[in-house]
Amino acid sequence: MTAQITSPNNPGHTASWYAWSANDKTIRPTLEGTLEADICVVGAGFSGLSAALTLIEKGYSVIVLEGERIGFGASGRNGGQIVNGYSRDIGTIARRYGPDKAAKLGAMSLEGGHIIRERVAKYDIACDLRQGGFFAAFTEKQIREMEAHKATWEKHGHTGLQMVSKAEVHRYARSDRYVGGMIDTLGGHFHPLNYALGEAAVIERLGGRIFENSRVLKIDTGASPSVQTAKGSVKAKYVLVCGNAYLGETLPEVSSRMMPVSSQVLTTEPLDARLLESLLPADYCVEDANYVLDYYRRTADNRLLYGGGINYGGRDPKDIVAYIQPNLVKTFPQLAGVKIDFAWSGNFALTLTRIPHIGRLSPTVYFSHGDSGHGVTTTQLLGKILGEAVSGQAERFDVWASLPNLPFPGGKTFRVPLTMLGAWWYGLRDRLGV
Repeated sequence: MTAQITSPNNPGHTASWYAWSANDKTIRPTLEGTLEADICVVGAGFSGLSAALTLIEKGYSVIVLEGERIGFGASGRNGGQIVNGYSRDIGTIARRYGPDKAAKLGAMSLEGGHIIRERVAKYDIACDLRQGGFFAAFTEKQIREMEAHKATWEKHGHTGLQMVSKAEVHRYARSDRYVGGMIDTLGGHFHPLNYALGEAAVIERLGGRIFENSRVLKIDTGASPSVQTAKGSVKAKYVLVCGNAYLGETLPEVSSRMMPVSSQVLTTEPLDARLLESLLPADYCVEDANYVLDYYRRTADNRLLYGGGINYGGRDPKDIVAYIQPNLVKTFPQLAGVKIDFAWSGNFALTLTRIPHIGRLSPTVYFSHGDSGHGVTTTQLLGKILGEAVSGQAERFDVWASLPNLPFPGGKTFRVPLTMLGAWWYGLRDRLGV
């Protein structure tokens, strides 16, 4: 099964289980004519929606422009796993950037998950939110690395981590592949597209305006910035660019420092509830500890959602099911031959450092992108920080903006093969257990 281009019951979205099961399939209008607002946000994914809601709550007038549909990109296609922290651990951040910046980033590292829970509770967003995550280890080396991460996390106030012995693995995943792991009681999972749609509905209810199918063609970064689309424009005091992997070439100074990477996801047909509960008894989401990892969880309608694999440069495999299902069956042999109802792919933005790239293109135009596969929680935090910055509280923004972001060696021509070579090396180390 290859990925369908468009969802049959939700036009403009890829044919994912998320699009099929979305709570709100309303198509918002396309921008036409010239409008004005305090803030124009480019991109109606997690980063842009988080920033917009932060600013709406502060009393600003906000317009959000989306080139496709709300949650069209990674925000509406990901595994739905609420994983705390960043794509690089705090220890790595300390070695690269020093203990002071590591401490400041560490102090923010749980906030993204808290933002999700706070907004779900405050605004009654229906997105099937569940608590708990399990990190599964294949080797004793991975166990030792988890123990080290746990010790570092605890220094930054994360008290929700517990190591899991091999004998205890079946409490979280009834698979014989793992030698142990670690649970995060502050992790969890949800329906990401319904969360994005819920945020969008709140933004509109509070007076914000969202336009879909309104791809930005040009941004004037001057003192009085403006944003142009094919049929209209927005004049604003500030512009926040939150396009991530789907930004395109509108701002090459931003997009040239990231690489789109695709990940693939499938869902089974609805399973017998007792079978699914036996496979994942705690209803925690699971991800393994390999460099190229697999991740999976239960859905609210009793499917197994299983994802994994990466394709650098954003290319999709010819057959997603053939690409992903073998690992599903390795993990749960009980599901050999199970029917796959949905299979899709989506891109996330990868930076060379695997640390998000945040900054200013001018005093009036800010951007955030490159969450590097760890965006579900990081986008919530960074969107909020963008909102803080334009409202005059830039201390946290400046911490992130001070982190160096480097271009990929070889530019666009060689970034994919060189990154693939690195991934092959780390994948070999995983297979060899070294």
